[in-house]
Amino acid sequence: SPNAFLPTSVREVEARGWEELDVILFTGDAYVDHPAFGAAVIGRLLEAEGYRVAIVPQPNWRDDLRDFRKLGKPRLFFGVSAGAMDSMVNHYTATRRRRSDDAYTPGGRAGQRPDYPTLVYTRILKRLYPEVPVVVGGIEASLRRLTDYDYWKDRLRPSFLVESGADLLTYGMGDRVVVEMARRLHNGFNLKRLSRLPQVAYLADRAPEGACLLHSYEACVESPEKFGENFTRIETESNRVEASVLAERVGDRYVVVNPPYPYLTEAEMDRSFDLPYTRLPHPRYDGKGAISAYEMIKHSVNLHRGCFGGCSFCTISAHQGKFISSRSEGSILREVERITQMAD
Repeated sequence: SPNAFLPTSVREVEARGWEELDVILFTGDAYVDHPAFGAAVIGRLLEAEGYRVAIVPQPNWRDDLRDFRKLGKPRLFFGVSAGAMDSMVNHYTATRRRRSDDAYTPGGRAGQRPDYPTLVYTRILKRLYPEVPVVVGGIEASLRRLTDYDYWKDRLRPSFLVESGADLLTYGMGDRVVVEMARRLHNGFNLKRLSRLPQVAYLADRAPEGACLLHSYEACVESPEKFGENFTRIETESNRVEASVLAERVGDRYVVVNPPYPYLTEAEMDRSFDLPYTRLPHPRYDGKGAISAYEMIKHSVNLHRGCFGGCSFCTISAHQGKFISSRSEGSILREVERITQMAD
């Protein structure tokens, strides 16, 4: 039944008898209700805490923006993610040629998301609803929380916080931080209080006391060596159990990155994977072709998160962290059992 999924339309919201939504998530991917897809995980975690959550997958950013208006404004915040894959890797080959298909869209159709959806979606939401907090997260925002080298434009870019106008950036796996954020906003805390949370980045007028000061964005643009030194500092901190607050000046402000939460306990990992996922693409895609990213992973079982490796070609440790979080045997076997009962 459609009610088995998180709602994606006004009709589905009304079918649940909801007058108002607490959180609306925008994602560059199709909505697949499976633990390998970030928007589904975040939505299910918030739902389990009693919040009314909807997902707007692959909104049309080119027209009258009705996809951004259709569900109105949420009581707590908008969440924005480019999807489970960096949008530029999704769109271009290593030789900067445009790809002709998209593994996260039904039928592999290309062109269902813009380049850098994090920036595009956030700017639209800020224009339409300037007073509603917008929180960006997912792989794209996560890896661009500080100055980064943009391979496609061959230049350094400032943090996505600066370029998007988002109120807050969450990095890494959002399980704890998103639930805690919703709780604080629900309890009437303002955004200032949210900036004290672990695993968030925000813009400030000055660097917090005791923060590890990185070279400024402008200094990095002038000197590739300084950019390299920043990277070494960031990488070193990511290996520490007790990491420092990082601060990087951009213009007359500072991007401040708080250290991450400690890695998830076994019980927290189990809870995330035991949520009532249907493990299927949303019925709105029926007859529209296969979603190849889903076809590849639909019967796979994830045993842990995090990686201590830090290989230069891989972003897992930059996103999931250097410390391993494992599930219990019971949780893994329950998931395997559920998969054996799937129709296919």
